[in-house]
Amino acid sequence: MHKLFTSESVSEGHPDKICDQISDSVLDAHLADDPDAHVACESLVTTDFCLLAGEVKSRTEIDYEELARRVIREIGYDLPDMGFHYDTNLYEIRIHSQSSDIDHGVSRNRGAGDQGLMFGFACTETEALMPLPIQLAHRLLEKLSNERRSGVLPWARPDAKSQVTVEYDENRPVKVVEVLMSVHHSSEARNEDMRADVIRRVVEPVLSEMNPSIPWNGEFLYNPSGRFAIGGPHGDTGLTGRKIIVDTYGGAGRHGGGCFSGKDATKVDRSAAYMARHIAKNLVSAGVAERCEIQLAYAIGQPDPVSVRIDTFGTERVDDLRAVERLVREIFPLRPYDIIDYLGLRKPIFRRTAAFGHFGRIPGDDGSFSCEKTDRTGEIARALGVG
Repeated sequence: MHKLFTSESVSEGHPDKICDQISDSVLDAHLADDPDAHVACESLVTTDFCLLAGEVKSRTEIDYEELARRVIREIGYDLPDMGFHYDTNLYEIRIHSQSSDIDHGVSRNRGAGDQGLMFGFACTETEALMPLPIQLAHRLLEKLSNERRSGVLPWARPDAKSQVTVEYDENRPVKVVEVLMSVHHSSEARNEDMRADVIRRVVEPVLSEMNPSIPWNGEFLYNPSGRFAIGGPHGDTGLTGRKIIVDTYGGAGRHGGGCFSGKDATKVDRSAAYMARHIAKNLVSAGVAERCEIQLAYAIGQPDPVSVRIDTFGTERVDDLRAVERLVREIFPLRPYDIIDYLGLRKPIFRRTAAFGHFGRIPGDDGSFSCEKTDRTGEIARALGVG
């Protein structure tokens, strides 16, 4: 049966993503000198204004205003006509110490920083074992960002959105039906010129590189509202954590509801979601199933998950999924502090995750995107007799 599925992404200059990057930069700044820091930082941006708020337990002192200025400048808000400028914004800081009640449950019991349920997902649609629509949407904006920063799109501003619709035959992608991109631009830019630039320098290179065997029918919507000269925080207020579906699987996999950015890894919203992705990716890479979703659930202050669930949507290549669950519990650490050690989540590696997706990325030498490693594939395949 043929069906359509659509996912979207937003650029590093989108107001919500500005906030995610500021919040994760606060986390990185503390972890750089204090790997045991506990951080929960939220940000808000609007016209000429930036607010940081949250709770921190750390031995390191940070100049939060200067940090926010630097992040905003690096994103590209350095022109005077955008209504949001790193040097002229008003900054307000409302960060205080962490609750002693939370600290007791987390530090002394080595338990979860909050209750919650987290999901991880993987599938065989792309080389990164991500759903094709969200992976394409991310890579389009990543390519756009690179072209903007190189200077070949002088009219482009930091804010942008993408959306990709893919046609499926059962669970197999067969065609890219439509690509949509909206790009913040200078006031004098003409839509037809920008559209031609984006097709030639962004859309065609990304589609030909990522999925040369899956055709695109050429349907392309560019700035469908007509103009996007007013963008960024001047056009729309931004908040940390409002792009949780963009951050994960574009709607193709479930989401437990908690965001990632601004939270240290004792918060299972982040660490357990990363581990669930790691487990799902290793199971799919090992040949256990073509699609796999892991759910982990925790209680605040308690170290062990209250439940572990595996769903392979009928694509499994093993007879007993209970044996898969037993193996997952046996070989993967599921307690929060064990996850942190296993994935190396005490390092200042999080700002990079705050734009273009937390998953489907290449693991870095600095320890970033460690959840994307498939280093347990052989062990799983041998234990379950697959691959």
